[in-house]
Amino acid sequence: MVWKIGLIGFGNVGQGFIRILAKKKEELKRRYGFEYKVLAVSDPIKGNAYSDDGLDLNQILRLLDEKGNIRNYPGYKKFDSIQLAREMDIDIVVEATPTNLETGEPGLSHIRNALESGRHVATSNKGPIALAYRELVSIAEKKNVILRFEGTVMSGTPALNLARESLAGCDILDVEGILNGTTNFILTEMEKGSSYEKALKKAQEMGYAETDPTADVEGWDAAVKTVIIANTLMNGNITIKDVEREGITKIALEDVKNALKNNMRIKLLACIHRENNKVKVSVKPTEIPLDHPLANVMDVLNAITFTTDNLGKVTLIGPGAGRIETGQAILTDVLYIHRILSG
Repeated sequence: MVWKIGLIGFGNVGQGFIRILAKKKEELKRRYGFEYKVLAVSDPIKGNAYSDDGLDLNQILRLLDEKGNIRNYPGYKKFDSIQLAREMDIDIVVEATPTNLETGEPGLSHIRNALESGRHVATSNKGPIALAYRELVSIAEKKNVILRFEGTVMSGTPALNLARESLAGCDILDVEGILNGTTNFILTEMEKGSSYEKALKKAQEMGYAETDPTADVEGWDAAVKTVIIANTLMNGNITIKDVEREGITKIALEDVKNALKNNMRIKLLACIHRENNKVKVSVKPTEIPLDHPLANVMDVLNAITFTTDNLGKVTLIGPGAGRIETGQAILTDVLYIHRILSG
């Protein structure tokens, strides 16, 4: 089978995915029997491209590198992202538009339309999964299609896949994680002697933090990822409002130094546990002992520790952001769909 893929969103994640596909086409066929055609790409800024025979990905990437958009791709066909999700002859819709934590849009409509139209979906978009997970899963089950979203938690580091597949048969008793690389970098820099303000400025200069860093430093990004973990792995019914959330903006250099004097280290820690049969979640600066599994996860790395009944504590460490890294998460999800449905 040759899988027909449509991509919505051609920012960093979408570009990372396409670059991997273009580079590894023959290897993916040889190792996994995975053959594909990317029929359509849709992006409100970069432009749209379509081909019944499959887009020339190398040409798409050259246009992007040279012009900053793909509007001059030969055989331009006018369409919008909802048409791609709902009407085109596509097997797998890859949704990689920016996250909207208030409404989930436009990603939520893209995913909903694709699933309702009988198309499989792989997404890196945190908003729809955090806000409408149960609804989307219900649609996928009704339409007998697959919804995957590995890239929503730790980019290409397979946190969800580890829990759902490699830890299958284990009960996950609680979860602790460092789920935001920006704040972890800032705390690492403060440990080296920088003030919060200087550490944040360096993070911005290096591209780790946005000009408006609120989503990271106030804990919103980690909180959304915590909601996804709680709902998908621990059968919670959590919203972002249920997260006890505190960012790192009130952490002073003196706090970091005092923690180290006491053989502790401050981390912005996401915690998920059961309490009286209810799932409780929090994201807040926490002092942890230096021998804690997450204590020595530094700089922009992310990490997660699952406490299980059969294996005890299992810790996974890896990158939590990046163009190629999140593109890899999309690829993992697409290969999962291929593996399950190709026997």
